[in-house]
Amino acid sequence: MAFRPIILGLCFAFLAACSTGGLNDSPDGVFAPGIAGQGDIDHLLVGHRLMDAGEYELALKSYNRALIRDGVNVDTLSALGTANLRLRRLGQAERWLRRAVEEDPSFPPAWNNLGVVLMDRGQVAEASRVFQRAFAADNGNSDEIRDNLRLALAKLENPGDTGAEENQNFNLIRRGMGDFLLASAP
Repeated sequence: MAFRPIILGLCFAFLAACSTGGLNDSPDGVFAPGIAGQGDIDHLLVGHRLMDAGEYELALKSYNRALIRDGVNVDTLSALGTANLRLRRLGQAERWLRRAVEEDPSFPPAWNNLGVVLMDRGQVAEASRVFQRAFAADNGNSDEIRDNLRLALAKLENPGDTGAEENQNFNLIRRGMGDFLLASAP
């Protein structure tokens, strides 16, 4: 019967590992925000972290959870569009980003990212107008939006030029910390 305390100890450790906080419920632990007994999960924040890690499909799932939990808002719509763009689902990305700018026409990241989608789809004239809207909504404060507008206008002026613009990058942006960078399509 010497095994009884060992088995009992293993059962408690197993149950502790299965609990919400796991064996370590510190806020600085490896668990996603809210999972370690800190309240509700912020699916939008989890999605942003997954995007930063290059896990676009998982980020999309997290953004969908945010949409279900928090309802329709510009942040979630824009995030869904950006995740779809990273997954090269340009039609879906455009649809989500257009909904985001309808929801809040003064939200620069959604306008900017819609411009990136349009550039990827070869709709340079509309992308230029969209980048101008993003630039105006941002009051010219974002270097990324300014660069995207400059690149789109240069491409609009010289549509047949396959020079340096083709190798330039268009910047995706989001509200909050961090930027996304997307290389233009070859």
